[in-house]
Amino acid sequence: MAASPRLAILLALLVASSALAAAQKTKAKPAAGPAGAADAAPPTDVNKALKDDQFSEFKQLLHDTRVDTQINAQLTDSYNGLTIFAPTNAAFDKLKAGVLNGLSPQDQIQLVLYCVLPRFYSLSMLGTLNGKVNTQGSGHDGPYRYDIKRAGNNVNVSTGVNSMLLGSPVSKDFPLAVYPVDKVPLPYELFGPKPPTPAPAPAPAPAKSKTKKKHKKATGIAEPPEADDSTAADDDKKSAAAPAAGVARWAAALGVLGAAVLGGLF
Repeated sequence: MAASPRLAILLALLVASSALAAAQKTKAKPAAGPAGAADAAPPTDVNKALKDDQFSEFKQLLHDTRVDTQINAQLTDSYNGLTIFAPTNAAFDKLKAGVLNGLSPQDQIQLVLYCVLPRFYSLSMLGTLNGKVNTQGSGHDGPYRYDIKRAGNNVNVSTGVNSMLLGSPVSKDFPLAVYPVDKVPLPYELFGPKPPTPAPAPAPAPAKSKTKKKHKKATGIAEPPEADDSTAADDDKKSAAAPAAGVARWAAALGVLGAAVLGGLF
């Protein structure tokens, strides 16, 4: 009978030990699976969100312009999140040759930022916008924009230069939503038609000299005709010859009359 209390105490100790070991195993399970905890973390690295090979050219452009660093910093600190319209490699293949290289480094940055909306939008949220939506790209006149409208069960995004439908999201958890697009979004401010260059102002007429003005004024006054020297000389000769001719005629008449008188006398 004396052994019974000892046995009861021993059994109680064994049960307590088993319970303690089970508790320790339960606590050890979360520590044994850090990868699972990391997978459940919100996406804050745009490069991981674009891990699919179809985005390799866009990822390279993000890296070259350093926009990926900016996006990751925003994902860590922003309360609004971000939305990215990510062009696929096939989208870049549709661009005309030299389009990207023809942009200045600053315009390339704005082209990439144009693919980023400054807050998180689920697909259903995008379908309710139905209007102009700001992007993180900007210029002298303010933010570059999209015209976003619902298209059946999808969403149509128009830049004013081209338009596209959004693909199924490859990241849809806050704070980052990523939608594939089959065209590179081209902002109107960079790729829209440029206003016509104004025609150059007509060259001023050459200044008119004072001499010409005086000449024009003088030609407006009638001047007496100048005498022709040859005509004047002829007139003088005729004037001088007229009296001589008259005298000759009188002499001839007197001669005839004298002859008649003399003839009558003889």
